[in-house]
Amino acid sequence: MSQIFCIFATVLFNIGMRIALIGYGRMGHIIEKVARERGHEIVSVIDVENVQDFDSDAFRSAEVAIEFTAPAVAEGNVRRAMERGVKVVSGSTGWLKGGVKDEMMRLCREEGKTLLWSSNFSVGVAMFRAVNRQLAKLMNRFPQYDVNLVETHHVHKLDAPSGTAITLAEQAVAELDRKTRWGLNETGGDVLRVDAIRQSEVAGIHTLTYDSPADFIQITHSAHNREGFALGAVLAAEFLATHSGWQTIDDLFPFGK
Repeated sequence: MSQIFCIFATVLFNIGMRIALIGYGRMGHIIEKVARERGHEIVSVIDVENVQDFDSDAFRSAEVAIEFTAPAVAEGNVRRAMERGVKVVSGSTGWLKGGVKDEMMRLCREEGKTLLWSSNFSVGVAMFRAVNRQLAKLMNRFPQYDVNLVETHHVHKLDAPSGTAITLAEQAVAELDRKTRWGLNETGGDVLRVDAIRQSEVAGIHTLTYDSPADFIQITHSAHNREGFALGAVLAAEFLATHSGWQTIDDLFPFGK
């Protein structure tokens, strides 16, 4: 209860921020709606046709930029915002890995930049991740249960598996001695199989199944729409009003800590 109170108590003091949007697709429009409903001002909207507006006074006036774009351009967008002294919330997936993640952490640690990235900003998914971690810890003692993960998203999603699926799979692998890695469409004793399905306009479904000869245990998170992701991104922007440096979704939603 105290963790949840702290999250929303913090939010109450962050009304009236100046927010820039980077990316104005489906998520960008919903984030704009949620941000305005929460009393924030959208001072700049940058999309593919007006990238020059990174140099505008309007963009520089933003306290936080919320970035939802594509893997190929996300890193450049985040760097441009950082270079102009704007804190960044990024929900783009498929770009922050390997050396890129190390460099972003260095920029936050050594050069005073601020980034809060997550593969999924839904409050429900944050709780689901906490459940996933605890279930994997329990299942580590019972090797008769094999585990697999299936994620389903809309046909417009460019990356597969989803960033959320990767996060969930990595969580489980970290807790299960019998799994050394996850693999897309791979089957093997030490591999946690991940399947990615692209279907219609599905907002996002993630299911982990632990199956044994005797029974199976299954946990699922299913999003009704994108509103929950948008709200979480705006909450992250509000969180950054009083936080700097490298931040994670576990800092924003400290469930299970």
